[in-house]
Amino acid sequence: MKDKYIVYFISRTKDKMLHFIEKQLQENQLNDLIPSHGNILTALYENHDKLTMKQIAKTIGKDKSTITPLVNKLMDLGYITREKNEIDKRVTYIMLTEKGKQMQAKFSEISSKVYQTAYKGFSVDEQEVFLRLLKKLNNNFDSV
Repeated sequence: MKDKYIVYFISRTKDKMLHFIEKQLQENQLNDLIPSHGNILTALYENHDKLTMKQIAKTIGKDKSTITPLVNKLMDLGYITREKNEIDKRVTYIMLTEKGKQMQAKFSEISSKVYQTAYKGFSVDEQEVFLRLLKKLNNNFDSV
């Protein structure tokens, strides 16, 4: 089956998911954040609250130049801070502040709602197949 609307459906789904996340952020009084901030914060939550910019970029699959303004904004908002490595001054860590740590539960709740909504009506097997196929589709564009 040839589906000439694949780009349309992928794009619409992404837009709807981002809108859903934005709504969840607002409902949780996190109006100062955008969905892209969530990737950085989640990477920090999953890695003991401390990563280098290079590690964050690799973890979320973005260029360092793309995440730099997001990190700067999160710093301005007080969610994260920078700290130089005492041994190697060339290395700078991005770390969660107390404010950033305190909202981890809200972020987990929002993530849970995103997954529940995305997989509503899917069996466990369908979820696994869908994710496998989505990864395969994504990888098809790696060599292009």
